[in-house]
Order: sequence, then structure tokens, then C-alpha cells
Amino acid sequence: MQKTVVLGVIGADCHAVGNKILERALSEAGFNVVNIGVMCSQEEFINAAIETNADAILVSSLYGHGEIDCRGLREKCDEAGLKNILLYIGGNLVVGKQDWSDVEKRFKGMGFNRVYPPGTSPQIGIRDLKRDLGIED
Repeated sequence: MQKTVVLGVIGADCHAVGNKILERALSEAGFNVVNIGVMCSQEEFINAAIETNADAILVSSLYGHGEIDCRGLREKCDEAGLKNILLYIGGNLVVGKQDWSDVEKRFKGMGFNRVYPPGTSPQIGIRDLKRDLGIED
């Protein structure tokens, strides 16, 4: 059975190239990709996940304000009945140079299952997604 993922860029971020690259890589890997585009609110991610019965929400952020934009997302997912949905995030998530292990720890503390630094290959996220969803390669 094909797994569905919701993909988008959160907040006031309009970076679209990485979003398109991820959409293609995920589609080629066999996922049903619901790409909600750029400049998306938390509610848009949640509504798309509910409407499509998604297995995961994949959030991108490149303009450095991901931490602010994503605060409370896990709680809102839980309240909307998406308690077990996988939450992934990647990109330039914070402003300035910060130790990546600290950034990752903060996002995991916010309820994200996986947190990826800038420049991570889509194949790494796809491998993790397949593993987390129990898909045999």
C-alpha cells in the first residue's frame, strides 16, 4: 500500500526549489506526495494530512525561522487526531550559526521525529521515512 506524505514550506518562507526536488524524489521512491507548496501555516499542513489520511508531515524551512513557525505543531496535530503522524523537518531551521546537536534537540523536544540539517540528501530522509513507516526497500 502506497504511503501518503504531506510536503510543504512553513511560515513566510517562499523557497520553492528544494520543495520541488523533495516532491520528485519522494514520488520516485513510491510515495503519494501531497505538496501544499510554500508559505504554509501549521493549519494547512494539518488539514492536508487529515484530508488525505497522510502517514507523515514533512516540513521545510530555509529562511531561519523554523523554530518559531513550528512551535506547537505536535500539540496541534495531537488535538486534530493526528497523534501518531510522523513529523519531519529539514533545512536552515534557525538564524545564525548554532551547534546542530542543540538545534536537533530543540526540534525533537518540540515533537519532531526526525530533524535534518541544511544540505541533507533527500535519499537519507527517504531511507528514514521507509524505516519509520515499516516499508521494505
